[in-house]
Amino acid sequence: MASESNGHVPAIEVENLRVVRGDNPVLPDLSLTVTGGSVTGLLGPSGSGKSTLMRAIVGVQLISSGSVLVLGQQAGSRPLRREVGYVTQAPSVYGDITVHENLTYFARILGAGEDDVVRVLETVALEAFTTRIVGTLSGGQRARVSLATALLGRPRLLILDEPTVGLDPVIRRQLWETFGELARSGTTLLVSSHVMDEASHCEEVLLIREGRLVSSEPPRELLRRMHADDMETAFLRLIEEEET
Repeated sequence: MASESNGHVPAIEVENLRVVRGDNPVLPDLSLTVTGGSVTGLLGPSGSGKSTLMRAIVGVQLISSGSVLVLGQQAGSRPLRREVGYVTQAPSVYGDITVHENLTYFARILGAGEDDVVRVLETVALEAFTTRIVGTLSGGQRARVSLATALLGRPRLLILDEPTVGLDPVIRRQLWETFGELARSGTTLLVSSHVMDEASHCEEVLLIREGRLVSSEPPRELLRRMHADDMETAFLRLIEEEET
């Protein structure tokens, strides 16, 4: 499990989580923690259960057994609605209205003001795009609009499902820099990816395969322990180690 560090308590505590679809156990018996005030990477191949786990943390996934505590409360509890921001793989904004209109709409739902809209636009560096129709933006810009909506109301926890997929390296780097700044301001981020080298941006990395946690540690420690120069090699060696 991820250790508590720097005086932070866990922001997420998952114990013996089981999720079944049909007769298929997507998450057979998963336990892990996510340290508060950190950027934690959730890495693993496509189909490993990352999105299912994130939906369980947000409280929108039906679970068979186990528990998920978020900021000390049951996942999906009403008090968490303003405390947790969630960005899905598909852009969760309206494509036929402007950036500003999208943010204003979601801000009203959350009870946030125009000053909050201005703040999140600055955070994701979209001040110059406020009057642009979202559907005319690039994929990277739309991803940043989705992130901006999740930042409204200053959530304490951000759940980001593959936020950098399909983006060019420059945009990916900019987003990871933003994630780091948010963590330094006290926000906890859980960021999923199937791109192993993105682990270098994280303080802790949770590696899952077939719904099971195979590693939970800082990336440098994993590389050292597996005698590897990159995360993909480390992950493959972990799997080989398990299967022998």
